[in-house]
Amino acid sequence: MVAMANPADNPEPPTITTTTAQDDKLSAKPLKSSTESLNSDSNGNPLTRKAAIMQVTMAIVANITIISSGMGLGFPSIAMIELTNSTSSVMLTENQASWFASVTSILCPFGGLLAGFLLDKIGRKKTLYFINVISVVSWGIMAFASKTDEMLLFVELMVARVIIGLAIGLSSSPASVYAAEISHPNLRGRLTLLTALCTGIGMLAVYTLGYLFKDDWRFVCILCGIFTLISLVSVYPIPESPSWLVSKNKLPKAEKCLKKVRAIKENNHPKIHEELDNLADNIARFRANQTSSSKLIMLRKPEVYKPLSIMCTFFFFQQFTGIFVIIVYAARFSIEAGVSIDPFLSAVFVGLTRVVTTILMSYISDSFGRRPPALFSGFGMATCMFGLAACTVYPVKGTELQWVPTFLLVAFIFCATLGFLTLPFAMIAEMFPTKARGFLAGLTIFAGYTMSFIIIKVYPAMVHAMGNEYVFLFFGIVSVIGIGFVYMFLPETKGRTLEEIENYFRGQVDAGEVELKQNHDSKV
Repeated sequence: MVAMANPADNPEPPTITTTTAQDDKLSAKPLKSSTESLNSDSNGNPLTRKAAIMQVTMAIVANITIISSGMGLGFPSIAMIELTNSTSSVMLTENQASWFASVTSILCPFGGLLAGFLLDKIGRKKTLYFINVISVVSWGIMAFASKTDEMLLFVELMVARVIIGLAIGLSSSPASVYAAEISHPNLRGRLTLLTALCTGIGMLAVYTLGYLFKDDWRFVCILCGIFTLISLVSVYPIPESPSWLVSKNKLPKAEKCLKKVRAIKENNHPKIHEELDNLADNIARFRANQTSSSKLIMLRKPEVYKPLSIMCTFFFFQQFTGIFVIIVYAARFSIEAGVSIDPFLSAVFVGLTRVVTTILMSYISDSFGRRPPALFSGFGMATCMFGLAACTVYPVKGTELQWVPTFLLVAFIFCATLGFLTLPFAMIAEMFPTKARGFLAGLTIFAGYTMSFIIIKVYPAMVHAMGNEYVFLFFGIVSVIGIGFVYMFLPETKGRTLEEIENYFRGQVDAGEVELKQNHDSKV
C-alpha cells in the first residue's frame, strides 16, 4: 500500500530509513524537511508557473461539481416556509416537512461509502460525472413536482431528496482526492480545501436565491439544475488522475494525463517516466502483498489504521462540537435572541461568513499548515460555546447586548471553518495511501455523516433533557477535548509528498526528518 506521489513529486530513495518504537507512535510533530524551499517540494522538484496554473484550473473545475451538493444541503432552509404555508396550493404536514429536511442526513453516509467504491472502480473523473447526473435528476424532480396532489408532491420530494442525499455523500471526497493527486505539495493545502469552499458557495448561492425568490422554490430548483448541467459539461476537459490510471495498468493514458497535469509537451520526458516508474513500483509492491482478504489485512497496516483512526476521531470532534447543529438552527436561534432580521437574510450572512472564512483558510493552511489553525479553531469554538451558555443563563434579549448571541454564533462558524469544519474533509485526500484512498475516504465519510445524522437527530432531545445552557456547555467541553486531540495526535502534512506521509505512518523516517530530529535533540 503506497501513497500516490504527486505530479510534481519524484521521490528519491531515502538516504536514511529507520523504524523505531518512538517513530511508530502517532506523533504530532510536523513532517518537515530541511531541504524544502518555497517553490520546490521536499525533494527539490520545482513547481513551474504553467504547471501551477494547470493544476489549480483542474482542481477548480473538479470542485465545481461540489457547488450543486452545497445547494442541496441548504435547500430545505429556503423551501420549508413555503412548503408548510397553509396558503400554498399544496403543502406538507409538519411531520412530512421534517422528513423532507432530514432524509438527506440518512442517505449521506451511504453516499460516502459509495464514493469509495466508485473512486476505485470507475475512477475520479467518472465519479464526478455520476454526481452531476444524479444531481440534475434530483433538481428536475423537485422543479416539476406536483402542484395539485399533496401526497404525490411529498413522494416526489422524498425521492429527490434521497437522490441528492446520495450526491452530497458522494461529493465529500472525489474532488479533494483528485486535487490531492494532481497537485504539487505546495499547492495541495489550498486545493484540497476547495471542496469545503465550494460546498459553502453552494449553500450561499441557494440561500441567496431563496432570499430573491422567496415564494418560488421550484424556480430555484430550475436554476440549480441548469447550473449542475453546466458543471457536468465542464468535467469533460480535465484528465483522469494519473495515479488511478497507473493502478489500473493504463500506462499510455497515464503518461498522457501526467504530461497534461505537469504542463509538459515533450515526448519521453525523463521526469514523466520517473514519476510513472515510481507509481508502477508502488502499485506492484502493494499487489505483491495482496490476498483474498486484502481489505481486512490492509486495515492492520499502520499506514492504514493510524490515519483512519485519526480521521474518524477528527470527524467525531467535528460533529459533536455542534458545528452542523448550529448551522441548522442558526436562523431560529437569531430570532429567539431578539434579532429582528429576515431569516432568509440571516441564512445569507451565515453562508457568507462560511465562504469568506474558507477562502481565508486556504491561505492560512498554506502558510501555517494544518495543526495551528485546528488548535485556534478548537479554542475559538469552545470560547463561543461557553459564551452562548452564559447568554442562556443570563438572557440578554431586550437589552443593549442582545446582539451578543448572534455575534457568538457567527464567530463560532468563523472559528469552525478555520479548522474543525474544513480540515477533516481536506485531510482525507492526503492522509490515506493511494491504493486504498478511495475505500478509506468512503469509509471515513460514512462514519462522519453517520455521526452527523446522530447528533442532528438527538439535539432536540438533548435540549429537552438538559436545557440549552448545558447543551452548549457539552459542545464547549467537547471542543476543549478536541484541542487536546489535535495537539497530541494530528500530524502536520504541509509541504510533504503523499508518499512521505504514508512512510511517516509506517514509521519510516527520511534523511531530512532524521536531521531535524537530531538538530532538535541537540538543542535540548
